[in-house]
Amino acid sequence: MKMMQGVLIALAPATVAALWLYRLPALALIAVSISTAVAAEALWQLAVKTPLRVKDLSALVTGLLFGLTLAPSLPPHIAAIGAALAVVAGKLVWGGFGRNVFNPALFGRLLIVMLFPGTMAPWLTPVDMVTTATPLQVWRAEGITAPFWALFIGHRAGCIGETSALALLLGFGYLAYKGYANWRIPAAALGTVMALAVISGWDPAFHLFSGSLLLGALFMATDPVTSPKFQKGRWIFGIGIGMIVMAMRAWSRFPEGTSFGILAMNMLVPILNAHTKPGRNPPANPQAEVESG
Repeated sequence: MKMMQGVLIALAPATVAALWLYRLPALALIAVSISTAVAAEALWQLAVKTPLRVKDLSALVTGLLFGLTLAPSLPPHIAAIGAALAVVAGKLVWGGFGRNVFNPALFGRLLIVMLFPGTMAPWLTPVDMVTTATPLQVWRAEGITAPFWALFIGHRAGCIGETSALALLLGFGYLAYKGYANWRIPAAALGTVMALAVISGWDPAFHLFSGSLLLGALFMATDPVTSPKFQKGRWIFGIGIGMIVMAMRAWSRFPEGTSFGILAMNMLVPILNAHTKPGRNPPANPQAEVESG
């Protein structure tokens, strides 16, 4: 519960930025996502006659994270469906908190993208809510990159919680300071994206701050339940995410690189845990290989 409280505090800057940039649509999506996620978990636990675990705040965190991944134009009833799927299909059917294979928020998001094609559009500009293209869509179509400052503060189109890099970095700084998130996973993912951008002759800062990469790398990939336990595995996990993201940006028109990257690497976590466990090839300093706790 203490960790869930920490995640909620860390998400506060991104949530405030979402409400400032996207106003009432953001408020509606976040409120619907949170309330549906909490209700879905409680109803499931009542139906299967297990103890209610709403007070552990995991459903609230899943609902908030899911809400932050949504486009401001998404109808609230679809957000409700997605939030319920995130909790039930993404977590509870696997046995509940601590047993799920995939990050529940991203799992729910990908399900509604597949079940309701096109509902993440149109994309809207912040504040004035005018239909526009996202920076990645403009880059793919015209090769033009958005200004760095617009990407950094969030004055660009995108999902309500992903646009402000400043807010996301502030929140993750708190998570890392409190020891609730391992910095190696986002460092590997973001470093890989920047390295591949440089190799490809693209602007690394643009690829770092555009799309949902920061939100995914800082808050989804670092989920301790669905990420590797050991340090070597964490580096491999992050590198894999970065490679998938850039591969999809280079060769795919499907705008879900971060979601696919994290969910695909989630599937490999048991393998990474088995093959990077310190006991397999004992290092000179075992304590350096695995982070306590």
